[in-house]
Amino acid sequence: QVQLVESGGGLVQAGGSLRLSCVASGTIARPTTMVWYRQAPGKERDMVAQITSSGNTNYADSVKGRCTISGDIFKKTVYLQMNSLKPEDTAVYYCNARILGTYYWGQGTQVTVSS
Repeated sequence: QVQLVESGGGLVQAGGSLRLSCVASGTIARPTTMVWYRQAPGKERDMVAQITSSGNTNYADSVKGRCTISGDIFKKTVYLQMNSLKPEDTAVYYCNARILGTYYWGQGTQVTVSS
């Protein structure tokens, strides 16, 4: 059974940094993409950043220049380095992986940015 586990969330002051981690387990298959999403209370879940097996990355406009996705998709591990955090970055951050055509979700990690 495929599982995604996120970690690294927490409470940080505006302007601070956090590094989120996501590890997939339960399969030997390689993901084709791994994506970070976030969902704030009362809002839809939105893509934050993604990385493909070829190393291509893509970011939401709201985080460009402040966030970096990295990791080894073949080892099923990705990170999201978030700098210059703003209160509007407060959300539950979810990791998503596409493996053999199926999308899997983690349980999420809370990021709270205080002003």
